[in-house]
Amino acid sequence: MLSFEDDVPILGLRPAVSGFAPAGTARSSIEPARDIAESFQRVRVEDKRVINGKADVNQLVPFKYKWAWEKYLAGCANHWMPQEVNMQRDIELWKNPAGLTADERLVVKRNLGFFVTADSLAANNIVLGTYRHITAPECRQYLLRQAFEEAIHTHAYQYIVESLGLDEGEIFNAYHEVASIRDKDEFLMPFIETLTDPAFRTGTPETDQKLLRSLIVFACIMEGLFFYVGFVQILALGRQNKMTGAAEQYQYILRDESMHCNFGIDLINTIKLENPHLWTPAFRSEIQDLMRKGVELEYRYAEDTMPRGVLGLNAPMFKEYLRFIANRRCQQIGVETLYPGAENPFPWMSEMIDLKKERNFFETRVIEYQSGGALNWD
Repeated sequence: MLSFEDDVPILGLRPAVSGFAPAGTARSSIEPARDIAESFQRVRVEDKRVINGKADVNQLVPFKYKWAWEKYLAGCANHWMPQEVNMQRDIELWKNPAGLTADERLVVKRNLGFFVTADSLAANNIVLGTYRHITAPECRQYLLRQAFEEAIHTHAYQYIVESLGLDEGEIFNAYHEVASIRDKDEFLMPFIETLTDPAFRTGTPETDQKLLRSLIVFACIMEGLFFYVGFVQILALGRQNKMTGAAEQYQYILRDESMHCNFGIDLINTIKLENPHLWTPAFRSEIQDLMRKGVELEYRYAEDTMPRGVLGLNAPMFKEYLRFIANRRCQQIGVETLYPGAENPFPWMSEMIDLKKERNFFETRVIEYQSGGALNWD
């Protein structure tokens, strides 16, 4: 399991990362001297690599992966905080016995039960795992921004739980107590533990494939598939003028997660480009099997959260939607699609992903906005 007390080695604390030999690499007695000499050389673009790079990870420029830097800037430009969203209408609706049906309330609580821990898992995976194995500083810069956004998302779910006066014990322990949520998290845990194991090192085809596999699971299955039933449900509530504060926060989260997914896919494809020997037929087949399992688990979650039709939605509609998304993820990383002919039953979701924050933010913003004014300089 994850522990903040683990002795996690951090790349780049020495003058040159070239002093760290990949696992399985023999080192000669003259290499320390070569390391010292290389530590005074300026970083060359051609020496930078996403994994197993030799260039100093502390030097951001010259840029090689400009796409990662641009995504970092875009993430900063999309910054938001949960307190910016007024939850008063949600509170009144939730407290009104006739405000929502029992099925609608179940959807809200199941959503929060999954998401309050899912983004914590994602943050731990970045901070304790992925970050230390990536040797491109541009990509690390985005990962730092992504980790902060995961913290904001966890904050947002807590803010909704607190605003509605929900039983915190019930919501925050759902990943232990609700089978459909627990099964998704248990599917993810081995891939987290691979990267967060202090003894894990890249540098061999086997370990590099383990890293690549974990990156695919998190970008394409966790962030790119497991979140989408919940997003559709809460945003469907918002489209019916219900739980509009929660729906607005989910819109911002969906926009962030879409960028996380796209960054992860770019990272995966760049690793493939730099390490084509990893992309074997057997590996691609394994990825397809993982994707099928992800679709199955998320569909079980849809059935659990919607035992009956609600909001004009039903579980069978999500079977087609999840197959459509799985095909899209496979195409994005160069894997053969799994479900020929699958179509998107929720085309309006594309509009939500493309949300511009300014469109709704200033219409619903809390008057007593204190993000800057709350600072105390005494």
